[in-house]
Amino acid sequence: MKTNSKRSNLKNIQLVIFDVDGVLTDGSLLISGAGIEMKSFHVHDGTGINYLQRGGLQVAILSGRRSRATTSRAAELEIRHVLQGYKRKLDGLERILKATKVPLRNICYVGDDLPDVPVMLKVGFAVAVANARPEVLRCADWVTRVRGGSGAAREVAEKLLKAQGKWQGILGRYGLAGGAATGAHS
Repeated sequence: MKTNSKRSNLKNIQLVIFDVDGVLTDGSLLISGAGIEMKSFHVHDGTGINYLQRGGLQVAILSGRRSRATTSRAAELEIRHVLQGYKRKLDGLERILKATKVPLRNICYVGDDLPDVPVMLKVGFAVAVANARPEVLRCADWVTRVRGGSGAAREVAEKLLKAQGKWQGILGRYGLAGGAATGAHS
């Protein structure tokens, strides 16, 4: 269980930090014979990150591994704070705190494995993806229904945006009101 017994009000979350391998990807590492690493990112997760940004939330990446694929995906999604190679993730969290000035209680962190636990225990709202390690699941304030790399980031985005009353604005951009199409299309 989290040592920070005060759960953040989801309405106050200002920053969402995502782990990469196992959260934004399914955890698979594809490495070619030439040593080129490839990762598979789910389009729904990228869209969810865009929705968070449109809703005024900051997004960051904090990964224990360094990867050009992660750098490319983060650039495509215009994620400003991308910290890679942080085996000790609390050091990365400290850098993010200094850069963003967002209080710990207003941060959501999404993880799946043991290196994520120290950060999860510090932030206001800790999320584990459905296929996270059992120890990580026990540290989470909330667990996604879907697995990492399969839309879990999108699920987090929708939960936060709905809690903050911003989801209807996202739907409105697509001609949807109240979750239903405004036109009579079948």
